[in-house]
Amino acid sequence: MRQSTNPFIALICGVVFYMATPALCVADVASSAPSGFVLKIETNLAAPPAKVYARFFEVGRWWSDAHTYSGSAANMSLKKEPGGCFCEKLPHGAFVRHGAVEYAVPDKVVRISAALGPLQEMGAHGMLAVHFAAAGAGTKMTVSYIVSGYEPAQGYGALAPIVDGVLKEQFDRLKRLTETGKPAG
Repeated sequence: MRQSTNPFIALICGVVFYMATPALCVADVASSAPSGFVLKIETNLAAPPAKVYARFFEVGRWWSDAHTYSGSAANMSLKKEPGGCFCEKLPHGAFVRHGAVEYAVPDKVVRISAALGPLQEMGAHGMLAVHFAAAGAGTKMTVSYIVSGYEPAQGYGALAPIVDGVLKEQFDRLKRLTETGKPAG
């Protein structure tokens, strides 16, 4: 997400975009409380798991420019290796590490430890897990994002629907890139 004096503004903008976007993925706030939340996103893709898994690691091609610090998703990368950096290059030699690959089984699952966007500055811990399962000639992709921590002002539970909308947008873009070659709809 772009840096601003108020990180909640960017998240609210994500919700507005989410509400105006036609549904491709089914998203759900599975659980929320002041100390954290669990999100779940499911979608079917018209591509085999190997292709979806490969595209997932091409994050700079499908992530939205609007949800980067640099303003360009082309500056984002995700290394397919133990501890692989989900990173973004910023101007003047600066950078942000959005997360790190904790576990990966080719064509099956990827887990990334990541407190995305303003959650990082808030001291949250997040685990993003993406499962790829064969479904006929395609793939059922199931995403879960578990966030926990302590946020004394309003708690993390209030952020759950906002973060859900932002992540749904990203995985809709991955679906479109995989199926059509273009992330934007």
